[in-house]
Amino acid sequence: MLLYITLGLLVHFVFFASIFDIYFTSPLVHGMTPQFTPLPPPAKRLMLFVADGLRADKLYELDEDGNSRAPFVRNIIMNEGSWGISHTRVPTESRPGHVAMIAGFYEDVSAVAKGWKENPVEFDSLLNETRYTWSWGSPDILAMFAKGDLRSHIFTESYDASSEDFGAHDVTKLDTWVFDHVKEFFHAARNNQSLFSKVNEDKIVFFLHLLGIDTNGHAHRPSSREYSDNIKLVDKELKEIESTVKDFYGNDGKTAFIFTADHGMTDWGSHGAGHPLETCTPFIAWGAGIRLPQKVSAQKFDDSYLQEWKLENWKRQDINQADVAPLMAALIGVPFPLNSVGIIPVDMLNTSDLFKAESMFTNAVQILEQFKVKMTQKKEATLSFLFTPFKSLSDTKQANILRKARYYIKQKKYDEANPSRLLPCAFGAVGVSVTFFLLIQACPWTYYIYCLLPLPIWYAVLREIPVIQGFVTLLSTFPPRRFLGYLLLFILGVEVLVLSFFYRYMLTAGLVALAAWPFITALWTRAKSISLSWIFFCLLLAVFPLMPVVGRQPDIFLVVGAGLLVLLLSLFVVTSVIKRKDSFINEELVLHLLQMLSIVFSMCVVYSTHNSLLKKQGLPLLNQIVSWTILASSFVMPLLSPPVLFDRLFSILVSSMSTYLLLSTGYEALFPLVLSCLMFVWIHMEQETLQHSVVSCKQKVSTIQFACNTDAAQCRDLCLDDIRRAFFLVFFLVTAFFGTGNIASVNSFDPSSVYCFLTVFSPFKMGALIMWKILIPFVLVMCAFEAVQVTTQLSSKSLFLMVINISDIMALHFFFLIKDYGSWLDIGTSISHYVIVMSMTIFMVFLNCLAQMLTTRKLSLCGRPKSHVI
Repeated sequence: MLLYITLGLLVHFVFFASIFDIYFTSPLVHGMTPQFTPLPPPAKRLMLFVADGLRADKLYELDEDGNSRAPFVRNIIMNEGSWGISHTRVPTESRPGHVAMIAGFYEDVSAVAKGWKENPVEFDSLLNETRYTWSWGSPDILAMFAKGDLRSHIFTESYDASSEDFGAHDVTKLDTWVFDHVKEFFHAARNNQSLFSKVNEDKIVFFLHLLGIDTNGHAHRPSSREYSDNIKLVDKELKEIESTVKDFYGNDGKTAFIFTADHGMTDWGSHGAGHPLETCTPFIAWGAGIRLPQKVSAQKFDDSYLQEWKLENWKRQDINQADVAPLMAALIGVPFPLNSVGIIPVDMLNTSDLFKAESMFTNAVQILEQFKVKMTQKKEATLSFLFTPFKSLSDTKQANILRKARYYIKQKKYDEANPSRLLPCAFGAVGVSVTFFLLIQACPWTYYIYCLLPLPIWYAVLREIPVIQGFVTLLSTFPPRRFLGYLLLFILGVEVLVLSFFYRYMLTAGLVALAAWPFITALWTRAKSISLSWIFFCLLLAVFPLMPVVGRQPDIFLVVGAGLLVLLLSLFVVTSVIKRKDSFINEELVLHLLQMLSIVFSMCVVYSTHNSLLKKQGLPLLNQIVSWTILASSFVMPLLSPPVLFDRLFSILVSSMSTYLLLSTGYEALFPLVLSCLMFVWIHMEQETLQHSVVSCKQKVSTIQFACNTDAAQCRDLCLDDIRRAFFLVFFLVTAFFGTGNIASVNSFDPSSVYCFLTVFSPFKMGALIMWKILIPFVLVMCAFEAVQVTTQLSSKSLFLMVINISDIMALHFFFLIKDYGSWLDIGTSISHYVIVMSMTIFMVFLNCLAQMLTTRKLSLCGRPKSHVI
């Protein structure tokens, strides 16, 4: 009987012990080759702050007074770095959390036998790979990363374990101890040559473990005043440490900063399980190599944190906790931890595409090395006929994947490195099918182009799924009725533009509709005088498309009348400028007088030439010389005016009008003047819309300068108003083209328009002069839009993309409206419409360059002022 009892106990003991051998065996492997990014890293050093037990919501949220508990960290989020939530895994304890962050793998399950205090299997960590590491904090955390330091390069300084007392009066001293010792360290380094040389090396890490928040959470709960005060203390000390470090290194811009937590905490002050309050920790990175904040209009997450924290306009980039290790390794250029399973969050890097691609490649190879070692171990411990390799990562496929990735990187096709194979395979199959279908039908070679060209375009579109998802998310934020209303307005606007190519009076209808814009917005109540001006000039401009374009009789008095209106407007502007400035600069006064004089000369030349030709006396030589002189000077005069927005635009208008008068024979002389007045009002209208826009500052038109247009550096994210602005631009450009003419009038122009310049038939000179006459209204519109871009910080690139979309929709209409029957006029007109719309993008680039030159360049009339030493 005793034998059976003994045998039964032995069997139960074996079964009990078997679970640790079966389920709690370490998954870590050894023998991998270190991998590091083979490019110069963006940072020489890294500061890692880990606030033990800090919950993400308690750091990011605003208090009951609407203030942040961590104003310094919030300023980093909004102005200096990247942020998000670091998602931890269970068990949410200090050791597993720190291992995940610093070593890149989630806790070894075999450590359960040691109470999560020590890992029974040696592992590699980021700190092992550094040149030097200095760390301050709890002895429990620091000791496990300094264990086995054969190179004596990891330096630790910790307080006594007895200081970790939940019942202490003030446990924030655990954090102040760390911060004080770090400050003393940098102070001592200035006077210690050996230490000074070490801290100025590259590939170094400063690790600050802050235990106060966790201790306060356990003792007083996360909702307590003590917990909140500890967060405020850490935030204040973070700011001081950052200042100390930057001052020590002379603001060399080579320090990266990371602030995060190992785990969170429940409302009742515990952790270890998988509740979101325990697994959601803050992650903020800034400094060298870290991407600056990205303003967004909408984000889609499964939680409502962004709205609760009032951070919905700053892009949130969540990561897994193990991803911190490869990120830190890439920033300072050390080998990735050998056992890391983290994936580097390249969207957080502010580096070249080459560095990102190389880092991703290194990351993939480092993880693959673990797979290869594990597979080798498994193969050696398994009978050959029982071993089945993982087919998706056979030796051949591994080599092919790495070779293709390396090839793409060498070809600078960074987006293709490590791609998803499903999408290109699918498009490749479609391409083969289309080609086979065309071969069967013996189609011409052009058919192959037509049918296969859309494939790479749609492939490129589908590769940008995150962008498409973001756009869909943005659209989903609008109420359905509002969205349908905007969509119908957009479609109606595009159809009006298309019909205006056939019926000029559709431009009149469009301008009348634009006149109602203030009534459907808050502009009518907020800026009534400007709104009335907008309505008046829209309706006045709407008259021109109703006027005849061919077969009209010259009316010189309308041309002279337009010149008189420009002179009257110039006198008003000169008077207002004199009143606005304390001392009127002589150079500006001379410029205004010269421009007014050119208008007078233009009026005299037009009137004199008309009378001379009526008397059949030919074109007077003096008139011809004056006309060509005015034309040449019109390109230079605007560049002499100050780059202040209003002054420069008015100078462009007067110079353009002096030439336009010489090329006019009737009512069209008034068109650029009315169009420019509407453009000036449009600029003011856009200024008023800024009050409810994403643009934070609203400048006065009189203070804005064209030189301030830093298109690439200060551009903002697009908003709904920008689509309207792009449509307005396209509409005004079409109005500028068809306002006083159409295709027929361009093809059969009246040569009398150029009689002030020459009367002897010369098709090239006459054609060039007529083209410049057509371009002048375009230039006025584009210069005005340059002002709109400056005031609203709208990117030219974004503008072109929107204009391309609008023009492509119009081009699709005209593509199906091309005629191959009827008169040559009908056929030519249909082709001309299509060509004009398709050329709009190229034309826009040319006009934009010309407008930028006219608005931003500055020449000095009298040379540079001399400085005199007294």
